[in-house]
Amino acid sequence: MKKKSNSRNGSWRWFALVSSIVLLAVNAACSGGAAPTDPGGKVNSTETTNEPATQKPFELSIMTVLHTTELPEDKVLRIIEEKTNTKLNINWVPNATYEEKVLSSMATDTMPQAIYAGNLAIYNNFKNALRAGQFWEIGPYLEEFTYLRNLDPLVLKNGSIDGKIYGIYQATPLSRQGVIYRKDWADKLNLKAPETIDDLYNMMKAFTEQDPDGDGQKDTIGLADRSDLVYGAFKTVSSYFGTPNNWGEQDGELRPEFMFPAYMETMKFFRKLQSEGLINHDFPVTSKPDHEALFKSGKAGVYIGCICAAPGYQRDMVESMPETVLDVVNRIKGPTGELGVWSVPGYGNMVLFPKSSVRSEEELKKVLAFFDQLMNPEIYNLLHYGIEGEHYEIVDGQAKSFKDPEKAAINDRQVRPLLSLRIGGPETVDGLVAYAETELDKKTRDSMADNNNILINDPAAAFSSPTRDQIGVQLQQIITDATYKFMMGDLDEAGFQAAIDKWLKDGGDKVIKEINEQYQASK
Repeated sequence: MKKKSNSRNGSWRWFALVSSIVLLAVNAACSGGAAPTDPGGKVNSTETTNEPATQKPFELSIMTVLHTTELPEDKVLRIIEEKTNTKLNINWVPNATYEEKVLSSMATDTMPQAIYAGNLAIYNNFKNALRAGQFWEIGPYLEEFTYLRNLDPLVLKNGSIDGKIYGIYQATPLSRQGVIYRKDWADKLNLKAPETIDDLYNMMKAFTEQDPDGDGQKDTIGLADRSDLVYGAFKTVSSYFGTPNNWGEQDGELRPEFMFPAYMETMKFFRKLQSEGLINHDFPVTSKPDHEALFKSGKAGVYIGCICAAPGYQRDMVESMPETVLDVVNRIKGPTGELGVWSVPGYGNMVLFPKSSVRSEEELKKVLAFFDQLMNPEIYNLLHYGIEGEHYEIVDGQAKSFKDPEKAAINDRQVRPLLSLRIGGPETVDGLVAYAETELDKKTRDSMADNNNILINDPAAAFSSPTRDQIGVQLQQIITDATYKFMMGDLDEAGFQAAIDKWLKDGGDKVIKEINEQYQASK
């Protein structure tokens, strides 16, 4: 059982406030199943003892993101220190200045023993340093630890550099994608939950043409979308058509997704939606807030993207439209009857260990032993939910946080910031899951978990391309522009092929070559 959030600016005053915090450590008994570290750094995670810890607490420096406005109170952290026999020195850095702080610490060689990379974009900044041997390769050590050995091999591979594992990841669901739709509208029009791409189209058409809100006006549309080919509707629908995830294999080599026929079929589908008025006409320039507002205001009946948003949308919408009932679908069959949905690499953050701060293998094992214990279900639960009876209660075997404003405020100060320290995730830790407040909450969670059965993985997720690192943004813009122009009817198939040819000429051919060199070597 089981159960997670960049920019610049920040004043000196705020930066000074959060630049570091040294937390007190207490020598206490390792109780409740917590395991001490031995001098070699190994963990006896299956043993418990009532004897006081005889070892001096291991001092560990960490830098991680602060996602809240205040530093965490140390009540829960002190318990974690006691159970891991660790003295933590945590540098909590505000999200707005985190990338700047990370890059500064790298440049000045002042990194802590463990540094959270922050996100995928920041992690990419570490690639050259990782290849240069400035960080420990930890892959060979993971099997020595009770909990770290449970990390998902696929996610570890996706986050590897040149086949080597350097980081411990914070998990993100491999796919949250699916369809959110107005079930109250569908029921009114006698429409069943969509099962195929044709069902989805017919629902959008009915929501546009059959007055689902009953106001006697033709003022609704089927699909709300935005200017985002990845996290908007396009990539998810593209999965339904069978498009590979970023890269796909063709004649023994990897090729970009836009070179596959299914990508063209997806563009034609959106072109049809646009020409028939079933989608907001300005979707190529619509922002995310406007996209959400279009759906939540009752102007559109279908939202395709992260179905995790459904419970929140439901709560917001019933305030002004009490009749609103939302539902989610994660399985949509494409033209061939196949099921599939694109996946992310499975990590949103990565913990790295600089050799300049961790100076020996023995010290590395002690550092890893602490992170191993963060995956101990008891400590995992502390990080996620706090202390039972103070921050949450168990209802139906799930962790239900207290809603009382005073207790919720305590939770925000003592527990919520600690999520930045978590390791692994629901698939790798037998911890508590958050309480499902409604049936929609439960169905959304179950649907995201079910996506793991129909994933379309990126076969090139672990591969890098120097050319792409250098000019990838410019190259992608060529394809993005051509995709939107085709969907809007301003480009034909020959025109889209001309865009692909330009992509190849401007450096895409080198990207393909570099990716395939690694792909062939990995076989």
